[in-house]
Amino acid sequence: MPTNGRCLLASRPVGLPTPANWSYVEDEAPEPAEGEALVRVDYLSLDPAMRAWMNDVRSYVPPVQIGEVMRAAGVGTVIASRSGAVREGDCVQGVFGVQNYAAVDAGGLTPVDTSLAPAPAHLGVLGISGLTAYVGLLDIGRPEPGQTVVVSGAAGSVGSVAGQIARIKGARAVGIAGGREKCDWLVDELGFDAAVDYKAGELRAQLREAAPDRVDVFFDNVGGEILDTVLLRLARGARIVISGAISQYNADAPPPGPSNYMQLLVSRATMAGFVIFDHFARFPQARADLAEWLASGELKHHEDVVHARVDQFPEVFLRLFRGENLGKLVQALDA
Repeated sequence: MPTNGRCLLASRPVGLPTPANWSYVEDEAPEPAEGEALVRVDYLSLDPAMRAWMNDVRSYVPPVQIGEVMRAAGVGTVIASRSGAVREGDCVQGVFGVQNYAAVDAGGLTPVDTSLAPAPAHLGVLGISGLTAYVGLLDIGRPEPGQTVVVSGAAGSVGSVAGQIARIKGARAVGIAGGREKCDWLVDELGFDAAVDYKAGELRAQLREAAPDRVDVFFDNVGGEILDTVLLRLARGARIVISGAISQYNADAPPPGPSNYMQLLVSRATMAGFVIFDHFARFPQARADLAEWLASGELKHHEDVVHARVDQFPEVFLRLFRGENLGKLVQALDA
């Protein structure tokens, strides 16, 4: 069997993770049991939520335990199968972890149709990122034509798709991102109506200019100060979708609650958190719509693919928290 490099959680981080929070080991690739397939992992999905999985706290999924392979979704190639569900050579998606090879239940694998888009896109716009944007915006946010949708973390994997779906549905899309380059990309490449650069300061004034008619739907991936500022610009009956809070994931103390939360009462607004894994019934329709928009050119995608070995994962992962990625961050596993 080939050699399997694996990245294990060695300790729980305090604040921003460091390479010392993981250990790298090499051993022989596992043999698949009956009903399993052995998958060579070609691409890893790098997501902010992975930082939360490193904490030993109650969440929507159990934390990664010390000594376990770091949890990660991926796309790979079946190299051996002991199940009729998949065959050798199939391109599949699943939760494989940060390693070169994974023996997994074949029933939990999703076929990847690379005729729709290259494999990395199935971890982004056609994967959990796209599904999160679709369900969160349309089912929780419920934008109407002509309304203003503001998206934080808009240059990331989820936010970039959410804003485009808002435009497809006839709403006005305003993105919040860090840096002029990202803001220009949102407007010039993805078709957002306006973009706000939070790094430029005067966030409230910028938001007032970009959303003069106030905010009907806020799709939040960031939390913190940005959430607090948007609360001051809500339209009556606004809906706030809590998709994530990347600004808080590395906090070494409990973050303060939003001080402007009473604007929910004043604006008769609602704020709801959601987890995409509660909405499996919506996946088929969401995937069909996303693929159709992609084929028609209405929806664009960008994968920030970094080629690196398994032992280089800790450094690639930190790109998320330094704001270095544009669109979906994917690690292509080099030998």
